[in-house]
Amino acid sequence: MEFPDDFLYSVEHTWVKMEGKVATIGITEYALEDLGNILSVELPSEGEEVIQYEVFGSLESVQTVTELLSPVSGEILEVNEDLAVEPEIINGDPYHRGWMLVIKIADPEETRELKTATEYERYVNEHKKN
Repeated sequence: MEFPDDFLYSVEHTWVKMEGKVATIGITEYALEDLGNILSVELPSEGEEVIQYEVFGSLESVQTVTELLSPVSGEILEVNEDLAVEPEIINGDPYHRGWMLVIKIADPEETRELKTATEYERYVNEHKKN
């Protein structure tokens, strides 16, 4: 399982790639392993606000429908529209082509609550379902 070192991670299994005050958000490979193949994605629109730890969308997989919780707060600058037509992009490339949102972060201090790749990997290993 891969956890890119230059990303930050939430315990809700989303990732954040920071570039200044702009964050790209997606879900982790660990989340995908748990969910199975993604069949559809529901995301908000550009210009909407997301709030840290609140629902911003959902994923439907072969096993369940899962709500997505935002790892940070801010204004949505861009939504990956490709996922509406090809949700399976997430299955094959969750950290690059499978990104979901780009947001302008409202409070950069919120990123202090996120985990590094090493911390997230340790968290995942401690909380794996047997």
